[in-house]
Amino acid sequence: MWIAVTGCAIAAALALAPGINANRFIYFGLSLLVIQWIAGLTLGGLYLGRRVLAVRPAHQVAYLAVFLLFISTGLVGTMAWLLMQGIWPVANERLLPVLLRLLGIAAAVSVLGIAAFRNHWTARQLAVRAKQAELESLQARIRPHFLFNTLNTGAALVHQRPEEAERLLLDLADLFRAALAGPREISLEEELSLVRRYLEIESLRFGERLRVEWQLPATIPNVQVPSLSIQPLVENAIRHGVERVSHGGRVEITLTTTAEHVVVRISNPLVLSDQKQPVSHQVGLNASQARIEALTGGRGSVQTGRQGEHWVATVRLPRDLVSSDRRRRV
Repeated sequence: MWIAVTGCAIAAALALAPGINANRFIYFGLSLLVIQWIAGLTLGGLYLGRRVLAVRPAHQVAYLAVFLLFISTGLVGTMAWLLMQGIWPVANERLLPVLLRLLGIAAAVSVLGIAAFRNHWTARQLAVRAKQAELESLQARIRPHFLFNTLNTGAALVHQRPEEAERLLLDLADLFRAALAGPREISLEEELSLVRRYLEIESLRFGERLRVEWQLPATIPNVQVPSLSIQPLVENAIRHGVERVSHGGRVEITLTTTAEHVVVRISNPLVLSDQKQPVSHQVGLNASQARIEALTGGRGSVQTGRQGEHWVATVRLPRDLVSSDRRRRV
């Protein structure tokens, strides 16, 4: 819509320019027709290549858009010159001056567009960095609770079940290695592996009170996620579900796919306090939601809510968000 409005503004500026001897309304209408055809072809080219462009850096997409704009300008300008002889005053001139004038306008629009894009991208990057600092603060509030509980569990196991204590410490090392590595992108399969390690640690603490059910396809989709973005949601499921029920409960982790998304659902038993204080889930939720939205450009999401007798967190990831390793191979 903004491109269509911009096209109208350019056509109006051309029609109001001094030196126009023809009817300015007709000149405006014909100029607008040419401009909208140019814009339509440019957008059409970007749309056709959307799956490839989705994994390319943003600045490369911007420069490709400029290239398509120049190609579309040349093609549409030539066709307009051939078909509008005697109708569009510009078409009465020689072809080369007409094309140079149209390409000059396209160049001016491109410079303004690139400048606007750079300003927008810089502001977005600054916003992401500010959000990342907030997320690291949120994660700092999550980790001590889990660390203290794990160390207490390990201390209790050292003499009675040393092999399980060793496994607990190895799993803890893997989790904190991922946490200390800082913000990064990993495959969904790696993230689910970290979730398994976390659940193995918690199963030693809760014993039979914690029951975990996995529903995963034979092959995990090759999409990327922020490191430790799903694990906090599973931690919430235990802290605000299983831990608050005397007899424990079941945590279900389900992975399904649709035409556009990979969907991960984490379900835990709902207790009364969750209904009165749903904000108790918000620390891990906010961290995961902001990181996934930043990574996917708003196309991914994290949503939570009550479904029957369960509290469910649903993560949606675009299927075309391939992992970094695969992207490098492409």
